[in-house]
Amino acid sequence: MSFNEGEYYAATTSNSTINWGRHLLTQKSQVTSLFGADVLWGKGYTGAKVKMAIFDTGIREDHPHFRNIKERTNWTNEDTLNDNLGHGTFVAGLVAGQDAECLGFAPDTEIYAFRVFTDAQVWEITANNIIMVSAIGNDGPLYGTLNNPADQSDVIGVGGIDYSDHIASFSSRGMSTWEIPHGYGRVKPDVVAYGREIMGSKISTGCKSLSGTSVASPVVAGMVCLLVSIIPVNNRKNILNPASMKQALVEGAAKLAGPNMYEQGAGRVDLLESYEILKNYQPRASIFPSILDYKDCPYSWPFCRQPLYAGAMPVIFNATILNGMGVIGFVESPPTWHPLDEEGSLLNIRFTYSEVIWPWTGYLALHMQIKEEGAQFSGEIEGNVTVRVYSPPSQGEKSPRRSTCVLQLKLKVVPTPPRSKRVLWDQFHNIKYPPGYIPRDSLDVRNDILDWHGDHLHTNYHIMFNMLCDTGYYVETLGSPFTCFDAHQYGTLLLVDLEDEYFPEEIEKLREDVLNTGLGLAVFAEWYNVETMVKMRFFDDNTRSWWTPVTGGANIPALNNLLAPFGIAFGEKILNGDFSVNGEQSRYASGTNIVRFPGGGYVHSFPLLDTSESGATQSVLTSGMIKAASPILGLVEAEEGRIAVYGDSNCLDSSHMVTNCYWLLRKILDFTSSNIRDSVLFSDFSKQHTPLTEADNQLPSRRTDVNFSSYSAVLGKDLICWSDSRFEVWGTKGYNLHVRGRNRVLPGYPVTDLGRGLNSTMNTSKSRRPKYAEISKGDSLGSKYFGMFYKDELDMPVLVASHWLVPLVVAVTGLLVFLSFWRIRQRRRRRRKGSVPSRLANL
Repeated sequence: MSFNEGEYYAATTSNSTINWGRHLLTQKSQVTSLFGADVLWGKGYTGAKVKMAIFDTGIREDHPHFRNIKERTNWTNEDTLNDNLGHGTFVAGLVAGQDAECLGFAPDTEIYAFRVFTDAQVWEITANNIIMVSAIGNDGPLYGTLNNPADQSDVIGVGGIDYSDHIASFSSRGMSTWEIPHGYGRVKPDVVAYGREIMGSKISTGCKSLSGTSVASPVVAGMVCLLVSIIPVNNRKNILNPASMKQALVEGAAKLAGPNMYEQGAGRVDLLESYEILKNYQPRASIFPSILDYKDCPYSWPFCRQPLYAGAMPVIFNATILNGMGVIGFVESPPTWHPLDEEGSLLNIRFTYSEVIWPWTGYLALHMQIKEEGAQFSGEIEGNVTVRVYSPPSQGEKSPRRSTCVLQLKLKVVPTPPRSKRVLWDQFHNIKYPPGYIPRDSLDVRNDILDWHGDHLHTNYHIMFNMLCDTGYYVETLGSPFTCFDAHQYGTLLLVDLEDEYFPEEIEKLREDVLNTGLGLAVFAEWYNVETMVKMRFFDDNTRSWWTPVTGGANIPALNNLLAPFGIAFGEKILNGDFSVNGEQSRYASGTNIVRFPGGGYVHSFPLLDTSESGATQSVLTSGMIKAASPILGLVEAEEGRIAVYGDSNCLDSSHMVTNCYWLLRKILDFTSSNIRDSVLFSDFSKQHTPLTEADNQLPSRRTDVNFSSYSAVLGKDLICWSDSRFEVWGTKGYNLHVRGRNRVLPGYPVTDLGRGLNSTMNTSKSRRPKYAEISKGDSLGSKYFGMFYKDELDMPVLVASHWLVPLVVAVTGLLVFLSFWRIRQRRRRRRKGSVPSRLANL
């Protein structure tokens, strides 16, 4: 079915108007027609003199659907060049097929078929000006499931949609996760395309339909071939590269109503709009996404769900710099923030970015924080962030290529919420695959052995995040040690499914925060059993090595160290079963048990199966097993603070959840943040009059056969606050440091003390400060410091080195006082002696 054959065709080059008859959406349609390839064919563009490499399962040499199979290469250990599975043939058909039933986008494209399924050197490929298109994966609807290499910035990552412009259920979701815990993921996929019931070539002859993002990606690859052919061959080296093609695709894409940026990227590809962009293209740099708008919900999720406010951890937005000017580029000067009006000066931004942009792409991360004088401000802040990029001159040019990139910000700000409504999520102590074999949390799920979804509020805990926002809580993320946050600001510290160790300073600070500062602590643990971990060992054919878990679902020995000051510890049972609390049904999926708990607290036990003996390697036969009552939930008041512990996190995790326990989380946060006690959870029946005790040698122990420091952000590492910390402690060891200076007060916005207080000075001897740029007024370092003596308040909190300024002031004052007393004493002596030397009289 061609556009030219239908009565319902209406298309313009604007990305807002492409319509077709509803009958097209219910059939196995020609995907080329849906994207308007007919229009470009009519102009004579068919992919001629374009080379397309297809890394897949191969292709038959004499396949009737293809005109130009130029070369076939076998990179596998099988002695054949042909396609035995059909996937490579199908993909090639979407790109360059000429059968009338399943047309490809660019039938004159030259096909180079590589029969291979191993990872390529992606950077090396793109650096050599090869445009790489990759499927993002079929692990949807789960978040944080992007596949490599589609999650790389220099690769065009493609997701799938159906004919109704809904994100296909199988299409993986962002964000990218390799930046965490110290950063924030990128927007991926880049674009989406039709990937359900798409017609393509069979192995021998004829057509068939398939679905998946590996179908959507060759749809985009076919478009790329067609778009390349519109550029004259003699000009392709000057214009065509991975960045310029991605610019044409993302800027021409049509944003879909409903999906967020981590589901659709820039939106549905629009072949004709990208054609208009590319045919007049001049090499330039740009930012993707180019707009962050808190009003644009749900597209700008998660940012649009929670506004900014003073005193919060910086909100990080990680954008990508696309440099169409050259394979290598440089940021000419630090990025700058240009507020639209005076209120925009309430926003502090620090930038981390790629000083060298290679190959073709780099990152620009905004760390946004509202100044303290904006604690009562409610409204919107708008403005632009600009960054200048340059690349070396191209062949025949004398001057470097330069371009100014613009990122538009439209942010929402609210007054600082009360402490009881602020929850801090610990991201720092999470270890994900890679680099280590971190096993799944629910041992019932045997087809997904790795815990690889990021364990972030905006990946596999995104539904929980939305629920907390709807309930009125404000949730912030901590990607640094516990010494890097001020406990006075938060009602509860939320620890969920954590695998890393803890610095001794963290354990001591948390004890102080809970007992004396009144911080609430909510812990959701996971299973930990050494014998089960050993059973989960397997031989990996790709790396030719044995893989063994570096920890359990959670690092229980480390958690027990953290909770030891409160008399709480978890055991090594692996418990499974269903239970009910006041009509709320819950599933306990491979959780652990509580073996220590202080008297006076409230402990809930339920009859559950202990599957630690067999849960990792074989199906558990539950018919003959006996359920025993095991303590799994405990709540206790600890001097000024309150603590709640639960042995399972699967009921909060969207990945393999059977039933959620959001009801329990809400009741726990009511208790830990506001001391609101649910009558069921705090019934007399559950009160623990005597402590639960367990000998130290009976607690779970660490593995001695694993070098855990290779995976840990704690063991063998420096204690430092990373770039997701408050600006005044960024690059230091934390809140035992002293901060001097105050932000300039804007007219009408009084300074509000958020309870942070003054902290002692930073110790620069061992701390490593990350490279960053910050907004400033261009003052010299000296004028910033001496401005404090002239009532010139600072834009940013300034770290003043107490080892020279404060001692100097004290020393001068002391010297003056000493001289004054000495002078008085000398005068008295002179009176007694009756003679005064002239030099002392002058003094």
